[in-house]
Amino acid sequence: MDHSEPALPLFDDGPGLGSTGADDTTVPDRDDISRPLADRLRPQSLDEVVGQEHLLADQAPIGRMVERRHLVSMVLWGPPGCGKTTIARLLAAAADLVFAPLSATFSGVADLRRVFRAAEQRRTHGQGTLLFVDEIHRFNRAQQDSFLPYVEDGTVVLVGATTENPSFELNGALLSRSRVFVLKRLGEQALETLAARAEELSGRELALTGEARQALIAMADGDGRYLLNMIEQLQALPEGADPLDAVGLARQVQQRAPQYDKAQEGHYNLISALHKSMRGCDPDAALYWLARMFDGGEDPLFVARRLVRFANEDVGMADPQAVHQALAAWDVYERLGSPEGELAIAQAVVYLATAPKSIAVYRGFGAAWNSARRTGSLMPPLHIVNAPTRLMKELGYGAGYEYDPDTPDGFSGADYFPESMGRESFYRPTGHGYEAQVGRWLERWNRLRTQRRAKESRRAASSQAADQDREPT
Repeated sequence: MDHSEPALPLFDDGPGLGSTGADDTTVPDRDDISRPLADRLRPQSLDEVVGQEHLLADQAPIGRMVERRHLVSMVLWGPPGCGKTTIARLLAAAADLVFAPLSATFSGVADLRRVFRAAEQRRTHGQGTLLFVDEIHRFNRAQQDSFLPYVEDGTVVLVGATTENPSFELNGALLSRSRVFVLKRLGEQALETLAARAEELSGRELALTGEARQALIAMADGDGRYLLNMIEQLQALPEGADPLDAVGLARQVQQRAPQYDKAQEGHYNLISALHKSMRGCDPDAALYWLARMFDGGEDPLFVARRLVRFANEDVGMADPQAVHQALAAWDVYERLGSPEGELAIAQAVVYLATAPKSIAVYRGFGAAWNSARRTGSLMPPLHIVNAPTRLMKELGYGAGYEYDPDTPDGFSGADYFPESMGRESFYRPTGHGYEAQVGRWLERWNRLRTQRRAKESRRAASSQAADQDREPT
Protein backbone atom coordinates (compact mmCIF):
# COMPACT_ATOMS: atom_id res chain seq x y z
CA MET A 1 0.00 0.00 0.00
CA ASP A 2 1.28 3.46 -0.91
CA HIS A 3 1.35 5.77 2.09
CA SER A 4 2.85 8.80 0.38
CA GLU A 5 -0.57 10.49 0.67
CA PRO A 6 -2.62 10.42 3.87
CA ALA A 7 -5.84 8.43 3.74
CA LEU A 8 -7.02 10.39 6.78
CA PRO A 9 -5.63 13.64 8.16
CA LEU A 10 -3.45 13.42 11.24
CA PHE A 11 -4.56 16.84 12.50
CA ASP A 12 -7.83 18.60 11.89
CA ASP A 13 -6.03 21.79 10.91
CA GLY A 14 -2.95 20.36 9.22
CA PRO A 15 0.27 18.96 10.69
CA GLY A 16 1.26 20.30 14.09
CA LEU A 17 4.61 21.66 15.05
CA GLY A 18 7.32 19.05 14.93
CA SER A 19 5.36 16.80 12.56
CA THR A 20 6.22 16.22 8.94
CA GLY A 21 2.81 14.83 8.10
CA ALA A 22 0.53 11.93 8.75
CA ASP A 23 2.44 9.26 6.92
CA ASP A 24 5.65 10.73 5.67
CA THR A 25 7.24 7.64 4.14
CA THR A 26 8.06 9.33 0.86
CA VAL A 27 11.26 7.96 -0.65
CA PRO A 28 13.77 10.82 -0.97
CA ASP A 29 14.88 11.80 -4.47
CA ARG A 30 18.64 11.19 -4.41
CA ASP A 31 19.17 13.46 -7.42
CA ASP A 32 17.48 16.45 -5.78
CA ILE A 33 20.55 18.47 -4.80
CA SER A 34 18.37 21.00 -2.97
CA ARG A 35 17.94 18.42 -0.20
CA PRO A 36 20.69 17.80 2.37
CA LEU A 37 23.04 14.94 1.56
CA ALA A 38 22.04 13.07 4.73
CA ASP A 39 18.40 13.13 3.57
CA ARG A 40 19.23 12.07 0.01
CA LEU A 41 21.23 9.11 1.32
CA ARG A 42 18.57 8.02 3.81
CA PRO A 43 18.33 4.21 3.53
CA GLN A 44 15.37 2.96 1.47
CA SER A 45 15.29 -0.48 3.12
CA LEU A 46 16.35 -1.96 6.43
CA ASP A 47 19.13 -3.83 4.61
CA GLU A 48 20.79 -0.47 3.86
CA VAL A 49 20.93 0.61 7.53
CA VAL A 50 24.51 0.35 8.80
CA GLY A 51 25.87 -0.30 12.26
CA GLN A 52 22.75 -1.85 13.82
CA GLU A 53 22.99 -5.44 12.63
CA HIS A 54 22.56 -6.68 16.21
CA LEU A 55 18.94 -5.48 15.96
CA LEU A 56 18.08 -5.65 12.25
CA ALA A 57 19.66 -8.87 10.99
CA ASP A 58 17.29 -11.69 10.04
CA GLN A 59 17.67 -13.48 13.38
CA ALA A 60 17.97 -10.29 15.45
CA PRO A 61 15.04 -9.04 17.58
CA ILE A 62 13.66 -6.40 15.21
CA GLY A 63 14.56 -8.48 12.16
CA ARG A 64 12.34 -11.30 13.40
CA MET A 65 9.45 -8.86 13.96
CA VAL A 66 9.77 -7.61 10.38
CA GLU A 67 9.82 -11.15 9.04
CA ARG A 68 6.54 -11.88 10.86
CA ARG A 69 5.18 -8.44 9.87
CA HIS A 70 4.15 -7.96 13.50
CA LEU A 71 5.65 -5.02 15.38
CA VAL A 72 5.41 -4.32 19.10
CA SER A 73 5.76 -0.92 20.70
CA MET A 74 9.38 -0.11 21.36
CA VAL A 75 11.86 2.51 22.48
CA LEU A 76 14.97 3.05 20.36
CA TRP A 77 17.72 4.29 22.67
CA GLY A 78 20.94 5.48 21.12
CA PRO A 79 23.25 8.43 20.42
CA PRO A 80 22.53 11.07 17.77
CA GLY A 81 23.02 10.06 14.15
CA CYS A 82 22.77 6.30 14.64
CA GLY A 83 19.57 5.78 12.60
CA LYS A 84 16.65 5.88 15.04
CA THR A 85 14.31 7.94 12.84
CA THR A 86 15.26 6.05 9.68
CA ILE A 87 14.62 2.68 11.30
CA ALA A 88 11.20 3.83 12.50
CA ARG A 89 10.23 4.99 8.99
CA LEU A 90 11.37 1.73 7.43
CA LEU A 91 9.57 -0.36 10.05
CA ALA A 92 6.31 1.40 9.19
CA ALA A 93 6.82 0.65 5.50
CA ALA A 94 7.80 -2.98 6.16
CA ALA A 95 4.71 -3.60 8.33
CA ASP A 96 2.35 -1.66 6.01
CA LEU A 97 1.55 0.91 8.72
CA VAL A 98 0.89 4.62 8.36
CA PHE A 99 3.94 6.48 9.68
CA ALA A 100 2.84 9.28 12.02
CA PRO A 101 5.85 11.27 13.24
CA LEU A 102 5.74 13.61 16.20
CA SER A 103 8.41 15.54 18.08
CA ALA A 104 8.13 15.68 21.86
CA THR A 105 9.99 18.99 21.78
CA PHE A 106 7.11 20.88 20.15
CA SER A 107 4.03 18.77 20.94
CA GLY A 108 1.65 18.49 23.86
CA VAL A 109 -1.34 16.46 25.05
CA ALA A 110 -3.70 18.21 22.58
CA ASP A 111 -1.50 17.11 19.67
CA LEU A 112 -1.46 13.57 21.01
CA ARG A 113 -5.24 13.49 21.23
CA ARG A 114 -5.46 14.43 17.53
CA VAL A 115 -2.97 11.71 16.65
CA PHE A 116 -4.90 9.09 18.59
CA ARG A 117 -8.24 10.19 17.11
CA ALA A 118 -6.85 9.88 13.59
CA ALA A 119 -5.34 6.48 14.43
CA GLU A 120 -8.71 5.26 15.72
CA GLN A 121 -10.36 6.38 12.46
CA ARG A 122 -7.75 4.56 10.40
CA ARG A 123 -8.26 1.45 12.49
CA THR A 124 -11.96 1.34 11.57
CA HIS A 125 -10.80 1.12 7.92
CA GLY A 126 -8.36 -1.68 8.70
CA GLN A 127 -5.27 0.53 8.59
CA GLY A 128 -2.71 0.50 11.40
CA THR A 129 -0.58 3.40 12.61
CA LEU A 130 3.04 3.55 13.71
CA LEU A 131 3.38 6.58 15.95
CA PHE A 132 6.99 7.74 16.02
CA VAL A 133 7.83 10.12 18.87
CA ASP A 134 11.24 11.72 18.58
CA GLU A 135 12.92 12.70 21.87
CA ILE A 136 10.19 10.92 23.79
CA HIS A 137 12.06 11.56 27.04
CA ARG A 138 10.99 15.20 26.82
CA PHE A 139 7.36 14.28 27.50
CA ASN A 140 6.38 14.59 31.16
CA ARG A 141 4.71 11.76 33.08
CA ALA A 142 1.18 12.93 32.32
CA GLN A 143 1.95 13.06 28.60
CA GLN A 144 3.59 9.64 28.74
CA ASP A 145 0.55 8.24 30.55
CA SER A 146 -1.68 9.37 27.69
CA PHE A 147 -0.04 6.74 25.44
CA LEU A 148 -0.99 3.81 27.65
CA PRO A 149 -4.56 2.92 26.58
CA TYR A 150 -3.77 3.34 22.87
CA VAL A 151 -0.61 1.26 23.10
CA GLU A 152 -2.38 -1.37 25.18
CA ASP A 153 -5.34 -1.85 22.82
CA GLY A 154 -3.19 -1.70 19.66
CA THR A 155 -4.58 1.56 18.26
CA VAL A 156 -0.96 2.59 17.64
CA VAL A 157 2.38 0.87 17.55
CA LEU A 158 4.53 3.31 19.49
CA VAL A 159 8.16 3.77 18.50
CA GLY A 160 9.92 6.26 20.75
CA ALA A 161 13.40 7.59 20.09
CA THR A 162 15.64 8.88 22.86
CA THR A 163 19.25 9.67 23.56
CA GLU A 164 18.67 9.37 27.31
CA ASN A 165 18.46 6.29 29.52
CA PRO A 166 14.81 5.17 29.44
CA SER A 167 15.13 3.78 32.96
CA PHE A 168 15.46 7.34 34.24
CA GLU A 169 13.38 9.29 31.72
CA LEU A 170 10.33 7.11 30.98
CA ASN A 171 7.75 5.96 33.49
CA GLY A 172 7.49 2.32 34.45
CA ALA A 173 4.00 1.81 33.03
CA LEU A 174 5.11 2.84 29.55
CA LEU A 175 8.30 0.78 29.74
CA SER A 176 6.32 -2.31 30.78
CA ARG A 177 4.30 -2.03 27.55
CA SER A 178 7.32 -1.50 25.29
CA ARG A 179 10.59 -3.17 24.42
CA VAL A 180 13.78 -1.15 24.74
CA PHE A 181 16.38 -1.60 22.02
CA VAL A 182 19.85 -0.09 22.38
CA LEU A 183 21.34 1.30 19.18
CA LYS A 184 25.11 1.58 18.92
CA ARG A 185 27.16 4.57 17.87
CA LEU A 186 28.40 3.94 14.35
CA GLY A 187 31.81 2.29 14.15
CA GLU A 188 34.55 3.04 11.65
CA GLN A 189 33.35 0.43 9.15
CA ALA A 190 29.79 1.78 9.17
CA LEU A 191 31.01 5.36 8.76
CA GLU A 192 33.28 4.30 5.89
CA THR A 193 30.27 2.71 4.20
CA LEU A 194 28.38 6.00 4.45
CA ALA A 195 31.37 7.92 3.06
CA ALA A 196 31.60 5.50 0.13
CA ARG A 197 27.89 5.94 -0.62
CA ALA A 198 28.33 9.72 -0.63
CA GLU A 199 31.23 9.40 -3.06
CA GLU A 200 29.20 7.09 -5.31
CA LEU A 201 26.27 9.50 -5.35
CA SER A 202 28.48 12.48 -6.26
CA GLY A 203 30.53 10.50 -8.76
CA ARG A 204 33.86 11.54 -7.28
CA GLU A 205 36.10 10.58 -4.38
CA LEU A 206 36.76 12.90 -1.48
CA ALA A 207 39.93 14.93 -2.02
CA LEU A 208 41.58 13.73 1.19
CA THR A 209 44.84 12.03 2.06
CA GLY A 210 44.62 8.69 3.84
CA GLU A 211 45.43 10.35 7.15
CA ALA A 212 42.80 13.04 6.57
CA ARG A 213 40.16 10.44 5.72
CA GLN A 214 40.86 8.67 9.01
CA ALA A 215 40.63 12.03 10.79
CA LEU A 216 37.28 12.72 9.11
CA ILE A 217 35.90 9.42 10.41
CA ALA A 218 37.22 10.20 13.90
CA MET A 219 35.75 13.71 13.82
CA ALA A 220 32.28 12.26 13.20
CA ASP A 221 32.49 10.54 16.61
CA GLY A 222 30.03 7.80 15.65
CA ASP A 223 27.40 10.20 14.24
CA GLY A 224 26.46 9.25 10.67
CA ARG A 225 24.45 12.41 10.04
CA TYR A 226 27.33 14.60 11.14
CA LEU A 227 29.73 12.69 8.89
CA LEU A 228 27.52 13.28 5.85
CA ASN A 229 27.19 16.96 6.74
CA MET A 230 30.99 17.29 6.80
CA ILE A 231 31.27 15.42 3.50
CA GLU A 232 28.72 17.80 1.98
CA GLN A 233 30.94 20.71 2.99
CA LEU A 234 33.95 19.03 1.39
CA GLN A 235 32.05 18.27 -1.82
CA ALA A 236 31.25 21.98 -2.14
CA LEU A 237 34.96 22.80 -2.44
CA PRO A 238 36.30 23.51 -5.96
CA GLU A 239 37.24 20.41 -7.95
CA GLY A 240 40.82 19.78 -8.98
CA ALA A 241 42.46 21.04 -5.79
CA ASP A 242 45.18 19.03 -4.06
CA PRO A 243 43.96 16.50 -1.50
CA LEU A 244 43.57 17.95 1.98
CA ASP A 245 45.77 16.65 4.76
CA ALA A 246 44.54 16.41 8.37
CA VAL A 247 45.45 20.04 9.09
CA GLY A 248 43.69 21.28 5.96
CA LEU A 249 40.65 19.18 6.79
CA ALA A 250 40.42 20.77 10.24
CA ARG A 251 40.38 24.21 8.62
CA GLN A 252 37.49 23.27 6.34
CA VAL A 253 35.19 21.41 8.73
CA GLN A 254 34.52 21.60 12.43
CA GLN A 255 34.88 18.62 14.72
CA ARG A 256 31.70 17.34 16.28
CA ALA A 257 31.15 18.47 19.87
CA PRO A 258 31.59 15.61 22.35
CA GLN A 259 28.45 13.74 23.39
CA TYR A 260 28.34 14.86 26.98
CA ASP A 261 25.51 16.34 29.00
CA LYS A 262 26.43 17.43 32.51
CA ALA A 263 22.89 16.79 33.74
CA GLN A 264 22.24 13.44 32.08
CA GLU A 265 23.48 9.87 31.92
CA GLY A 266 26.76 10.61 30.10
CA HIS A 267 27.84 12.72 33.06
CA TYR A 268 27.35 9.85 35.50
CA ASN A 269 28.80 7.25 33.14
CA LEU A 270 32.09 9.12 32.81
CA ILE A 271 32.50 9.96 36.49
CA SER A 272 31.83 6.28 37.21
CA ALA A 273 34.50 5.30 34.68
CA LEU A 274 36.98 7.70 36.27
CA HIS A 275 36.18 6.45 39.77
CA LYS A 276 36.53 2.78 38.85
CA SER A 277 39.74 3.36 36.88
CA MET A 278 41.35 4.97 39.93
CA ARG A 279 40.01 2.19 42.15
CA GLY A 280 41.56 -0.32 39.75
CA CYS A 281 44.99 1.38 39.99
CA ASP A 282 45.00 2.36 36.29
CA PRO A 283 46.31 5.94 36.01
CA ASP A 284 46.26 5.86 32.19
CA ALA A 285 42.56 5.01 31.95
CA ALA A 286 41.81 7.47 34.76
CA LEU A 287 43.56 10.30 32.89
CA TYR A 288 41.64 9.40 29.72
CA TRP A 289 38.25 9.63 31.41
CA LEU A 290 39.27 12.83 33.17
CA ALA A 291 40.22 14.34 29.81
CA ARG A 292 36.91 13.18 28.31
CA MET A 293 35.01 14.94 31.09
CA PHE A 294 36.97 18.18 30.77
CA ASP A 295 36.68 18.09 26.96
CA GLY A 296 32.91 17.75 27.36
CA GLY A 297 32.75 20.86 29.54
CA GLU A 298 32.49 19.28 32.99
CA ASP A 299 32.98 21.60 35.96
CA PRO A 300 36.48 20.81 37.36
CA LEU A 301 35.23 21.57 40.88
CA PHE A 302 32.73 18.72 40.57
CA VAL A 303 35.63 16.39 39.78
CA ALA A 304 37.68 17.85 42.65
CA ARG A 305 34.88 17.11 45.12
CA ARG A 306 34.62 13.56 43.84
CA LEU A 307 38.38 13.08 44.28
CA VAL A 308 38.12 14.08 47.95
CA ARG A 309 35.33 11.58 48.40
CA PHE A 310 37.39 8.88 46.63
CA ALA A 311 40.40 9.59 48.85
CA ASN A 312 38.30 8.94 51.95
CA GLU A 313 36.26 6.02 50.69
CA ASP A 314 38.67 4.03 48.53
CA VAL A 315 42.17 4.93 49.75
CA GLY A 316 41.47 5.65 53.39
CA MET A 317 44.11 4.66 55.92
CA ALA A 318 46.18 2.84 53.31
CA ASP A 319 47.54 6.32 52.49
CA PRO A 320 46.28 9.06 54.82
CA GLN A 321 48.03 11.65 52.64
CA ALA A 322 45.63 10.95 49.78
CA VAL A 323 42.90 13.22 51.12
CA HIS A 324 45.45 16.03 51.54
CA GLN A 325 46.52 15.61 47.91
CA ALA A 326 42.89 15.77 46.78
CA LEU A 327 42.19 18.86 48.90
CA ALA A 328 45.38 20.50 47.62
CA ALA A 329 44.26 19.93 44.01
CA TRP A 330 40.90 21.49 44.83
CA ASP A 331 42.64 24.49 46.41
CA VAL A 332 45.07 24.91 43.50
CA TYR A 333 42.25 24.88 40.97
CA GLU A 334 40.29 27.49 42.91
CA ARG A 335 43.40 29.69 43.00
CA LEU A 336 44.53 29.22 39.37
CA GLY A 337 41.37 28.32 37.48
CA SER A 338 41.45 26.79 33.99
CA PRO A 339 43.50 25.59 32.26
CA GLU A 340 46.45 25.63 34.67
CA GLY A 341 44.45 24.37 37.64
CA GLU A 342 43.29 21.31 35.70
CA LEU A 343 46.84 19.95 35.85
CA ALA A 344 46.61 19.86 39.65
CA ILE A 345 43.44 17.79 39.38
CA ALA A 346 45.18 15.46 36.91
CA GLN A 347 48.07 15.06 39.36
CA ALA A 348 45.65 14.17 42.14
CA VAL A 349 43.99 11.61 39.85
CA VAL A 350 47.35 9.92 39.22
CA TYR A 351 48.21 10.01 42.95
CA LEU A 352 44.90 8.40 43.89
CA ALA A 353 45.09 5.83 41.10
CA THR A 354 48.56 4.72 42.21
CA ALA A 355 47.89 4.86 45.96
CA PRO A 356 47.26 1.65 47.93
CA LYS A 357 43.57 1.07 48.52
CA SER A 358 41.54 0.24 51.61
CA ILE A 359 37.86 0.53 52.49
CA ALA A 360 38.41 -0.70 56.06
CA VAL A 361 37.37 2.66 57.55
CA TYR A 362 34.33 2.82 55.27
CA ARG A 363 33.20 -0.65 56.33
CA GLY A 364 34.10 -0.10 59.96
CA PHE A 365 32.11 3.11 60.16
CA GLY A 366 29.12 1.40 58.56
CA ALA A 367 29.28 -1.44 61.08
CA ALA A 368 29.60 1.03 63.98
CA TRP A 369 26.60 2.98 62.69
CA ASN A 370 24.49 -0.18 62.60
CA SER A 371 25.60 -1.03 66.14
CA ALA A 372 24.75 2.47 67.36
CA ARG A 373 21.23 2.16 65.96
CA ARG A 374 20.83 -1.27 67.52
CA THR A 375 22.04 -0.41 71.03
CA GLY A 376 20.10 2.83 71.45
CA SER A 377 21.14 5.39 74.11
CA LEU A 378 23.62 3.51 76.26
CA MET A 379 25.61 5.69 78.68
CA PRO A 380 29.39 5.91 78.29
CA PRO A 381 31.36 4.28 81.14
CA LEU A 382 31.73 6.75 83.99
CA HIS A 383 35.53 6.76 83.95
CA ILE A 384 35.59 8.55 80.54
CA VAL A 385 32.87 11.09 81.36
CA ASN A 386 33.98 14.56 82.48
CA ALA A 387 33.04 15.75 85.97
CA PRO A 388 32.81 19.56 85.88
CA THR A 389 30.70 19.74 89.09
CA ARG A 390 31.16 18.39 92.62
CA LEU A 391 27.97 16.37 92.38
CA MET A 392 29.21 14.60 89.28
CA LYS A 393 32.48 13.79 91.02
CA GLU A 394 30.58 12.41 94.00
CA LEU A 395 28.60 10.24 91.61
CA GLY A 396 31.81 8.76 90.26
CA TYR A 397 32.08 10.62 86.98
CA GLY A 398 35.68 10.47 85.74
CA ALA A 399 36.76 8.18 88.59
CA GLY A 400 39.61 5.86 87.65
CA TYR A 401 40.38 7.51 84.35
CA GLU A 402 43.97 6.93 83.21
CA TYR A 403 45.75 9.40 80.96
CA ASP A 404 47.25 7.09 78.35
CA PRO A 405 50.32 9.15 77.40
CA ASP A 406 51.48 8.96 81.06
CA THR A 407 51.25 5.16 81.30
CA PRO A 408 54.43 3.06 80.92
CA ASP A 409 53.38 1.67 77.52
CA GLY A 410 51.57 4.83 76.40
CA PHE A 411 48.45 2.70 76.49
CA SER A 412 46.16 2.14 79.47
CA GLY A 413 44.04 -0.65 77.99
CA ALA A 414 40.86 0.81 79.49
CA ASP A 415 37.45 -0.17 78.15
CA TYR A 416 35.69 2.68 76.36
CA PHE A 417 32.50 0.89 75.29
CA PRO A 418 29.24 1.12 77.30
CA GLU A 419 29.42 -1.24 80.27
CA SER A 420 26.34 -3.26 79.21
CA MET A 421 27.39 -3.57 75.61
CA GLY A 422 30.67 -5.41 75.59
CA ARG A 423 33.54 -4.86 73.21
CA GLU A 424 32.96 -5.05 69.43
CA SER A 425 35.41 -4.97 66.52
CA PHE A 426 34.50 -2.57 63.71
CA TYR A 427 37.76 -1.40 62.15
CA ARG A 428 39.75 -4.24 60.62
CA PRO A 429 42.81 -2.86 58.86
CA THR A 430 44.15 -4.36 55.67
CA GLY A 431 47.80 -5.07 54.98
CA HIS A 432 47.96 -2.34 52.32
CA GLY A 433 50.28 0.63 52.55
CA TYR A 434 50.35 2.62 55.78
CA GLU A 435 47.44 0.58 57.11
CA ALA A 436 49.72 -2.42 57.52
CA GLN A 437 51.61 -0.47 60.21
CA VAL A 438 48.29 0.53 61.80
CA GLY A 439 47.41 -3.14 61.96
CA ARG A 440 50.64 -3.94 63.81
CA TRP A 441 49.93 -1.20 66.36
CA LEU A 442 46.43 -2.51 66.92
CA GLU A 443 47.76 -6.03 67.44
CA ARG A 444 50.17 -4.71 70.08
CA TRP A 445 47.42 -2.74 71.84
CA ASN A 446 45.07 -5.74 71.77
CA ARG A 447 47.84 -7.84 73.35
CA LEU A 448 48.40 -5.25 76.09
CA ARG A 449 44.63 -4.96 76.62
CA THR A 450 44.37 -8.73 77.03
CA GLN A 451 47.25 -8.71 79.49
CA ARG A 452 45.56 -5.94 81.49
CA ARG A 453 42.28 -7.85 81.57
CA ALA A 454 44.09 -10.97 82.80
CA LYS A 455 45.91 -8.94 85.48
CA GLU A 456 42.63 -7.33 86.59
CA SER A 457 40.97 -10.75 86.74
CA ARG A 458 43.78 -12.15 88.93
CA ARG A 459 43.64 -9.07 91.18
CA ALA A 460 39.86 -9.40 91.53
CA ALA A 461 40.15 -13.11 92.32
CA SER A 462 42.87 -12.45 94.91
CA SER A 463 40.80 -9.69 96.53
CA GLN A 464 37.77 -11.95 96.68
CA ALA A 465 39.80 -14.71 98.31
CA ALA A 466 41.19 -12.27 100.87
CA ASP A 467 37.68 -11.05 101.68
CA GLN A 468 36.57 -14.63 102.20
CA ASP A 469 39.51 -15.28 104.56
CA ARG A 470 38.55 -12.29 106.69
CA GLU A 471 34.96 -13.43 107.08
CA PRO A 472 34.28 -14.94 110.60
CA THR A 473 33.87 -18.71 110.69
